[in-house]
Amino acid sequence: MRTFKDLEVWKKCRQLRQEIWLLVKTFPADEKYRLSDQMIRSSRSPSTQIAEGYGRYHFQENVQFCRIARGSLYEIIDHLSVCLDSQYITSEKHDAVENLTFECIRLLNGYINYLIKSKNESNNGEVNDNYQNYETG
Repeated sequence: MRTFKDLEVWKKCRQLRQEIWLLVKTFPADEKYRLSDQMIRSSRSPSTQIAEGYGRYHFQENVQFCRIARGSLYEIIDHLSVCLDSQYITSEKHDAVENLTFECIRLLNGYINYLIKSKNESNNGEVNDNYQNYETG
């Protein structure tokens, strides 16, 4: 693994970010600086937090950034409920994007578990840049 871009969880969060961006383009204009802006910001956070945590080179710091990313993913789920309640999206679209968000959460939880396990096995808590498959966690 050479970079955070190689992480499956980062790739999936990037996919979610792109999906949210396409989704909010369909919202009414009066939501541009309200719900749309909130959803764009919360969808950008997970991949950004994963990248920043990856660059910290200490397992515990990386875990903390991943926990922030996880919070943003749950924020997206709440925003999706607002979209459904406001009839901006269909229930089918809601379910599809929510499922993608839960997939990101599943991968992120696996990555967090991998980091915690690696920290416990490490002598000094520092990352050695030798990430293994964290999906099976």
